[in-house]
Amino acid sequence: MPHLLIAGKLHPAGIAHLSTVEARGWSYTHVQSVDQNEMLAELPNADALIIRTQPLTAEIIASAPKLKFVSRHGVGYDVIDTEALSTRGIPLAIVGDVNSISAAEQAVTLMLAAAKRVNRGDQAVRSTANWEWRNALEAIEVSGKNLFLVGFGRIGQRVAQMMQGFSMTISAYDPFISATDWPSLSVKQLSSLEEGLEWAEIVSLHLPSLDHVLLGENELQRMTRGAIVINAARGGLIDEVALKEALLSGHIGAAGLDVFETEPPRADHPLASCDTAVLSPHIGGISNDAAKRMALKSIDNVLDYFADTLAPELIVNPNYSEAT
Repeated sequence: MPHLLIAGKLHPAGIAHLSTVEARGWSYTHVQSVDQNEMLAELPNADALIIRTQPLTAEIIASAPKLKFVSRHGVGYDVIDTEALSTRGIPLAIVGDVNSISAAEQAVTLMLAAAKRVNRGDQAVRSTANWEWRNALEAIEVSGKNLFLVGFGRIGQRVAQMMQGFSMTISAYDPFISATDWPSLSVKQLSSLEEGLEWAEIVSLHLPSLDHVLLGENELQRMTRGAIVINAARGGLIDEVALKEALLSGHIGAAGLDVFETEPPRADHPLASCDTAVLSPHIGGISNDAAKRMALKSIDNVLDYFADTLAPELIVNPNYSEAT
């Protein structure tokens, strides 16, 4: 009887869906804790693994002699050693486009909250002595503003669709998309990051993790004074110390961050005391609705792979087949 290990919490709909796993002749173990040791104790028995946020290193993979398939409960796989999986002939599958709506909505939420200075407005109501803050006229409208999207994949495209309802002028830059493959006639493709930064009044990041900071001190200074910066993509894309300095100086008017270089951020994080920065705990892709879809799809990916019906575009390490 093949055995499935689930490492991490599942939406209740996913828990209920595990009955399908048993109906297909599988046994399973569900380790809800994020404690790596608990996962490691169960891994040697696993033919397949569903994993949420835990790292999956070459050493951990080596401890799973029976492992044949890994299903990521999500779309990112920065902390998974895909080369080590490929060497063993083990495919890694993601859940596909199940959370782009949620992620796009989070970016838009941060954008509007930053523009309207929601933090300061909330404080003004809670401290009645500051009610007259409203007359400082710090809040701005997004309607009619220039929006620059850095990264124009599924999430960036959804953000563009949503913000077109605000009559924004939208441009985007994505080094991974050629001019002939550009997916939107209504969003202008820019040829460089610098061009967009100098043009934009609001910048929103929608790129995967990079091996370098994308927006550092120099890039932030290129932006129009009072511009808004949003990062609901990946931590490390923005120099957080430089962003704080730009916010304090007023060069950057406001910011919204759902991701951080180190997560969770420390209590003394540079932006923790900055009330023009709206912060959220990396929840862009894990709304209740998205979590349900991810749980169901991550389970189905396991069953589909062993039934030889898994969509090949969901496998992110195609070289795995060279080792089989």
